[in-house]
Amino acid sequence: MKRDAALQAYFAEAASWDADRVAASERSVRTAWRVAVGACVLAVAAIFALVLLMPLKRVDPFVIRVDNATGIVDVVPVFAGQAAMPEVVTRYFLDHYLTVCERFNFSTAESDYEECSSFHGPARHQEWMTLWDRSNPESPLNRHKDGSSVRVQVSSITFFKRGSGTEDLAQVRYVKALRTGNGNEQRSYWIATVQYVYGAPSKDPRMRRWNPLGFKIVDIRTEAEATQPEPANPPTATTGTAGSAP
Repeated sequence: MKRDAALQAYFAEAASWDADRVAASERSVRTAWRVAVGACVLAVAAIFALVLLMPLKRVDPFVIRVDNATGIVDVVPVFAGQAAMPEVVTRYFLDHYLTVCERFNFSTAESDYEECSSFHGPARHQEWMTLWDRSNPESPLNRHKDGSSVRVQVSSITFFKRGSGTEDLAQVRYVKALRTGNGNEQRSYWIATVQYVYGAPSKDPRMRRWNPLGFKIVDIRTEAEATQPEPANPPTATTGTAGSAP
C-alpha cells in the first residue's frame, strides 16, 4: 500500500511537471503571436506614414541672387504659372514647338518626341502617342524609314483674340523641307491653328528644363496651304552656243 501511494505521488508530480511544461509552451506561443501582431501593426503604421510623407519629397530648383552693389543675397522666387506672359515669349514657344515637333530626323527622333511631350495637355498628348505608334501607318517612324528627313522653318505667327477677350489662339505658317536619300529637297507650305495655355510648370526637372514656364498646347490643327510643293534647289537651265553657218 505504501508502495502504491508512493507511485501515485510520483505520477501526480510527473503529471504536474508535464502540465507546467505545456502551460509554459502555450504562454510562449501567445507571447510570440503578440510580438508578431505588434510588429505587423508597426510596419503598417510605418508604411502609412511614408505614404503621407511622399508628397513632401520633391526637388524645388531655386536661384540665389547677389546684389553687386550691396552684396545682399536673396532667393529668386520660383515661377508658379500664375503670371501673364508677354507675346514675345509665347511667340518663341510656338516657333520652337512647331520647329521641333514637325521636323523629323532619326538621330534626334527620340529626344524630339520627349521634348514635345513636355508641351502637351492631356488630349494632345494622347493624339501625339497615337501618331507615333509603330502600328500607325502614318507614324513618322514608318513614313521616314527610307532614311528621309524633314526640317521646318516658321515664316509667320499671328495671334487672335476671342470675343470674350481671351487670347489663346494663334495661327502659324511654316515651311517643311523633305530631304530624300538622294539629297534632293522638296518644300511644302503649311498652316497650323494652335490653342495654347500657360499653367504650373512640371515638377520633373527634365520636363522643366524643356518647358520652364508651363506652356501647354491644348489643341493643334495643321493643313497644307494651296501652294504646290516646289524643290528647294531647282535645277538651272544650261544654254549652249550656236554654231555659225558655213
